[in-house]
Amino acid sequence: MSEDAMIELKTPPLPYYLGSGRSDFRAGDNHTNRKNLGLYDLLMVINGELHIGENNRQWTLTEGDTLLLLPDGEHYSIRPCDRDTSFYWVHFEHTVRRERLVQSESVRALFSSRPFINPYTLRLPKQSRLSNLQEAFGLMQQLLDLPDDSFFWEEQRLLAQLLAMLESGSSRTRSVADRLAEQTAAYIQKNYKEKITNETLSAALHFHPNYIVRCMKSKYGRTPIEYLHHFRLERAKRLLVTTEWSIERIADEVGFRYSPYFSACFKQSFGLSPLKFRRQYLN
Repeated sequence: MSEDAMIELKTPPLPYYLGSGRSDFRAGDNHTNRKNLGLYDLLMVINGELHIGENNRQWTLTEGDTLLLLPDGEHYSIRPCDRDTSFYWVHFEHTVRRERLVQSESVRALFSSRPFINPYTLRLPKQSRLSNLQEAFGLMQQLLDLPDDSFFWEEQRLLAQLLAMLESGSSRTRSVADRLAEQTAAYIQKNYKEKITNETLSAALHFHPNYIVRCMKSKYGRTPIEYLHHFRLERAKRLLVTTEWSIERIADEVGFRYSPYFSACFKQSFGLSPLKFRRQYLN
C-alpha cells in the first residue's frame, strides 16, 4: 500500500469534532468545490455514486465507501451524480486552537515543547470501504440526533468511536514492525517499575532483541531502553508536581534504584534538578 493511502495524525492533540451532516443529491447534482477548507472532511456514502477529486486524484464512491479529504487540499466534483446519492459528512480538526491553550505556567511546563509520554499515531485510510455499515451509519445518526448544544463530550466520544472503527478496519495493513513497536511500548509502560533489558523484552515478546530495537527506533525514534528511560523521567516529572513525595520515593516509584543517579539523569534531560524543578513550578 502506498504511503499516501494512509493519513497519519500524531496525538495528542486528539481530533476535535466540529460538525456533521447528511447531504442528499439528485441525479445531475455536483459536490461543492472547496479549497483550503482548514479542516478534515470525512465522507461516507449511504447510497448512489459520488464522483469527487482532490489534488489531481479521483474517486468514484459507492455505498459504504469513505474518503478523508485534507484541510489544505482542493476537492471538487469530477462529474455530476448519475443517480440519486446520499452521504454523511463529518468535519474535524487536528490542531490546538489558541483560545483552548492552557494558560497555567506549571501545566505548560509539563506539556511544553517536549514530547508527550506516549504519543500515538492515528492511521486513517484515505479511502476505504466500511466493514460494518450499520454500525458506522448508526454512529452518524447518533451525531445528527444530538441537540445543537451542551453535548460536547458525547460529540467527542462518537467521533473517537467512528475514527477508531476506520483505523481498526485498516489495521491489517500495518506492518509487523509497527505492531511489534506498539507491543514493546505497551509492555514498557506496564512494567516500567521493573528491571527491563533487551533480553527481557525478547523473552516477553518472542522476537530477537536486535529486531525489537530496529522496530522501536523506526516508529518512536528511540531504542527500547531509551524509551523506558524517557518514560520513567516523564512519570517522575508529573509526580514532582502532583505529589509531595520525597525525591527518593519518586525515584524508586518510577524504577530508579539509586536516587543520585535519578537526579543526575533528570537534570541532564530537563536542565534542572528534581528539587529545583518542583520549586520552580509549584511556587
